[in-house]
Amino acid sequence: MTDATADHSAAPIFGWVGFCAAAIALLAALFVFWAGPFAPQQSAGVSLGELAAEIGKSTLRAAAGLEQPEPVAPARDLDDILKIGVAMLGGLAIILSVVGLLRHERTRPAIAGIAVGIGAILFQFFAWAFVAFLGVLVIMALLNSFSDFFTETFSGLFGG
Repeated sequence: MTDATADHSAAPIFGWVGFCAAAIALLAALFVFWAGPFAPQQSAGVSLGELAAEIGKSTLRAAAGLEQPEPVAPARDLDDILKIGVAMLGGLAIILSVVGLLRHERTRPAIAGIAVGIGAILFQFFAWAFVAFLGVLVIMALLNSFSDFFTETFSGLFGG
C-alpha cells in the first residue's frame, strides 16, 4: 500500500505546466478562429475566379499535351504562423503532460493536459475541415450553375 502512494508523491509540476500550456493553446486556437484572419485576404469572388481560371488553363494544357507548370510553395503569412504556433503549443502541452505521467505525478492534471492539448489541435483541424467542406459546396454550386447555363444555352441550338 505504501508503494502505491509513493508513486503519486511527486509534485505534479509537469502535469500542471502541461495543463496550463494546453489551456493557453485552446484559448489561442479559439482566438485565432474567431478574431482572424489577421493577414490581408482576397475576396471570395476573386479567389473563386482565380481558381476557375486556373482550372481552365490546366484543362487546356492537358488537352494540348503540354506539361503543367512546376508547383510554387505558398508564402507564409501571420495566420499560418499563428496556426502553427497553436498546434506546436498543444503538442508541447501533450509532451509535458506525458512526462508528468512518466514521472508518476498525480494523474488528473496530466490527463487533463493531454485531453485539452489534443482538443486544441483537433479544434483547428475540424475548423479547417469545416471551412474546406464549405468551400467544396460553393465550388459545386458554381459548377452546377455553369452546367445549367450551358444546358439552357445549347439545348436550343441542337434541338434538345
